[in-house]
Amino acid sequence: MKLGLNLGYSGRKIQIPIKMIQDAEAMGFDSVWTAEAYGSDALTPLAWIGGQTKSIKLATGIVQMSARTPAAAAMAAMTIDQLCEGRMIFGLGASGPQVVEGWYGQSYRRPLARTREYIHIMKQIFRREAPLVHDGEQFSIPYDGPDATGMGKPLKSILHGRSDLPIYLGAEGPKNITLAAEIADGWLAMLLSPRHFDDVYRPFVEAGFEKAGNGKGYDSFETACYVPVAMGDDIEACRDMMRPFLALYIGGMGSKKKNFHKDVVVRYGYGEVADQIQDLYLEGKKAEAEAAIPTQLIDDVCLVGPKEHIRDQLALWKSCKGITTMLLSVNGYQPSDQAKTLSTIAELIWS
Repeated sequence: MKLGLNLGYSGRKIQIPIKMIQDAEAMGFDSVWTAEAYGSDALTPLAWIGGQTKSIKLATGIVQMSARTPAAAAMAAMTIDQLCEGRMIFGLGASGPQVVEGWYGQSYRRPLARTREYIHIMKQIFRREAPLVHDGEQFSIPYDGPDATGMGKPLKSILHGRSDLPIYLGAEGPKNITLAAEIADGWLAMLLSPRHFDDVYRPFVEAGFEKAGNGKGYDSFETACYVPVAMGDDIEACRDMMRPFLALYIGGMGSKKKNFHKDVVVRYGYGEVADQIQDLYLEGKKAEAEAAIPTQLIDDVCLVGPKEHIRDQLALWKSCKGITTMLLSVNGYQPSDQAKTLSTIAELIWS
């Protein structure tokens, strides 16, 4: 099992915990992950981190497709990868209709088709086998729309990058998970429960392997899971630290009609309580929404409590075939406590 450090995206101010990142690197953490929503972007902080680290992989979790054309995304990935000597992992995702239409001013329709073409174009650019040509429903390169000048010409990247620079796809829905297993090098999973991996996820992952063919399977595919951590002697206090995060994502992230995070916990069997959490949250009753989150759900998707309890939780993660990396989030701690938490998890995972 590999460990990654999940930084997420900024709030009002960009605060990058470079000492914690360097400590994680020294401990043997495999990767550090940045994100974007509608504030800071994911790529600029990652380049800054890369200049102050030596070996830890630099990953985006996620870059939003609507923020950049596929060519711009490929250029950014290759640039960071070369500047940081081959450490880039490009995590990509569709985001949701609230951000895509409300922030980027684009249609969210047909996200799976858009994702398939987007990754196909990026991989063409990475390989540099020929000038870029793509004639799809979502993207046309060179552009040949009704307002085209007709002067566009196929181009090949003048930057020679890694032809196999890895692309991971952020996915929560069954069809998107299958797509990730089919066309991407890895899958970024949020709110994943190892207790439910076999019944909720494995069929869709393996369907993607079958579509890909060529013997693709778990040995050649990465599954990286975001895992919030709250370590301490008082297990209930640690669980309470997770409640605002879970209430936000289950109840308030997205709209009542389309919330991918809520759909995940519904598939775990928490349908009735998920509806309750969402209703309370959208009514502005955040404390009541947090209180409604079941203890078992917190333990399903987070690492909480004293070292002994976390050791028991980690046994399930470690035994789950298919999960390759745990992306730990220790936001909200003092720096000294962050380092202690990371080193304790590393000790429990690797001992």
